[in-house]
Amino acid sequence: MTADPALPQIEDLLCFSVYSAGLAFNQLYRPLLDDIGLTYPQFLVMVALWNHEGCSVKELGEALFLDSSTLTPLLKRLEAAGLITRLRNPRDERQVLLRVTGKGNGLKGKAAQVSCAIAGAVGISAEAARALRTSLDDIRDKIHDHAE
Repeated sequence: MTADPALPQIEDLLCFSVYSAGLAFNQLYRPLLDDIGLTYPQFLVMVALWNHEGCSVKELGEALFLDSSTLTPLLKRLEAAGLITRLRNPRDERQVLLRVTGKGNGLKGKAAQVSCAIAGAVGISAEAARALRTSLDDIRDKIHDHAE
């Protein structure tokens, strides 16, 4: 098969590097999260809620870049597992507030161990990770701005 010189090589595409790194992260996280009974998206929700207890579904969706049709089933599964509660805001019935249960808070230590294991596997300094995260966040934000 001959390469088309008008097309970039797959290894030259930034989007492919981001995509394949995402796949690698998912493979790395999967067995660690299986041990604590969470999927990767559920893990992200729990981390966000541990840091922003009592936030609304809307605020959580904005923080995680997830729409309600994706977020609601995740939240229902976490609630059914006894890890969170969803309650109507008494001051605004349209809002649903999220709280972590005692059982959910019991996973914090194991989640911290997962994060440490991931950091060790990635093998870059905290400074390098922070710089990379900042660059990727900038790219994401520019893409969102462009789409609007």
